[in-house]
Amino acid sequence: MHRSFPEGFLWGGAIAANQCEGGWNKGGKGISVSDVARFKDPETMKDLNDVHSFCDITDEEIRQALDCIDDNQYPKRHGIDFYNRYKEDIALLAGMGFKVFRLSIAWSRIYPNGDDAIPNEEGLQFYDAVFDECLKYGIEPLVTMSHYEPPLQFCMKYNGWYDRRSIEFFTRYVNTITKRYAKKVKYWLTFNEIDSILRHPFMTGGLIESRFAPDKFEEVEYQAMHHQFVASALATKICHENIPDSMVGCMLTKRTIYPYSCRPVDILKTQQEMRSIFAFSDTQVRGEYPAYLLSMYKNKGFDLKIEPEDIEVMKMYPVDFVSFSYYSSTCAASDITNLETGLENTARGVLNPHLNRNDWGWAIDPIGLRVSMVDLYDRYCKPLFIVENGLGARDIVEPDGSIHDDYRIDYFKAHFKSMYDAMTEDGVELLGYTSWAPIDLISNSTNQMSKRYGFVYVDLDDKGNGTYKRIRKDSYDWYKEVISTNGASILNKEE
Repeated sequence: MHRSFPEGFLWGGAIAANQCEGGWNKGGKGISVSDVARFKDPETMKDLNDVHSFCDITDEEIRQALDCIDDNQYPKRHGIDFYNRYKEDIALLAGMGFKVFRLSIAWSRIYPNGDDAIPNEEGLQFYDAVFDECLKYGIEPLVTMSHYEPPLQFCMKYNGWYDRRSIEFFTRYVNTITKRYAKKVKYWLTFNEIDSILRHPFMTGGLIESRFAPDKFEEVEYQAMHHQFVASALATKICHENIPDSMVGCMLTKRTIYPYSCRPVDILKTQQEMRSIFAFSDTQVRGEYPAYLLSMYKNKGFDLKIEPEDIEVMKMYPVDFVSFSYYSSTCAASDITNLETGLENTARGVLNPHLNRNDWGWAIDPIGLRVSMVDLYDRYCKPLFIVENGLGARDIVEPDGSIHDDYRIDYFKAHFKSMYDAMTEDGVELLGYTSWAPIDLISNSTNQMSKRYGFVYVDLDDKGNGTYKRIRKDSYDWYKEVISTNGASILNKEE
């Protein structure tokens, strides 16, 4: 039997403006939270696991960043220079046969301070050019409205998403971009990994933790989250009004957590942790807060400012599909004493002794992707879109310029087979898949370049040294064949 993915399946890759564009002070762009994210060289696995300290920031650190003219200390300011090289990069993606390209619009490139009354026309023209370049090759843009780059002034002046005025500022921005690109972009995502505000509140929500009382900060995070939920619902409404045939999705960090043992207390702990993940998609897909989240607010004594119209708006405008990132899995136990813990994306968990891990300690678990797909589809009965999945690794350029990344090919091959099984055996509806990231870029939390995900290598190191030259890895031609055969090249090959 000849096996392949469904006709029309959207194969592609995903990047984010803050990690690749550069041009941080060009074209009228305002400074974003990512432009003050300093490179911190992790010396140990313990350093790597301390995601919060990598991402947290104080007013004094922001002042130091603004006074610093050395862009290499703040790598996201230069990224991989996609701002100037987007034509070359999109041509490389087209060379693999991409059907879809997920990218984000930098809010601060359109509204430099967040609260501006008039958008920056030069920023709008830049994305016009980027989308036109995609469409020239028949590549469908999948656009994230907010991906870790709130304008810095919005954070400094209003405390970011904690201030209710954030809803007004964001919906003004959404109205502008959806009107402007109505004929160019059909697929939209509101907030990237909206749940991540709890893990890195500054990067996601513009919250400067040192400004708030420590015992109140968790409540602050959930208040900011509420404003994002309302803004997401209104963004969905606006997008549907401005682009009638558009599809709007939520995007969450899909963590897959297994019980460390079959002890009932470990099962209960796992269930509770999974609820903490589903809380965010439950709210955006079902249009209302789940009872367990409201119980948590009550039990912790949170007094969130929720207006009556907020509940109505959230209920009326849920998302059309569910998108998610998946990289690895972890375990949960009621007592983690003497158990080894580590990272799973940017969250910590008990390490699974049955799985291998990459150079950054993330478990490699393709079956976990199938589990994730079934979890989400059974729960929501809405189409899914995998918008981030990939392997960060230290690639080596050989003397002849080649890059042999069989480990990356093996990773994707196993995950694609799990995707296919979830679709054909479990009945999951999957719209498409975008790898993270098809071209090397600045990693999110550590601001490293040496953690490479791409099918395309970028000659740039952690210190900002390099030519920025693009080099195709072995995985480039492999993924090209997967796309051209719609997956048949791996599904019908004897191992």
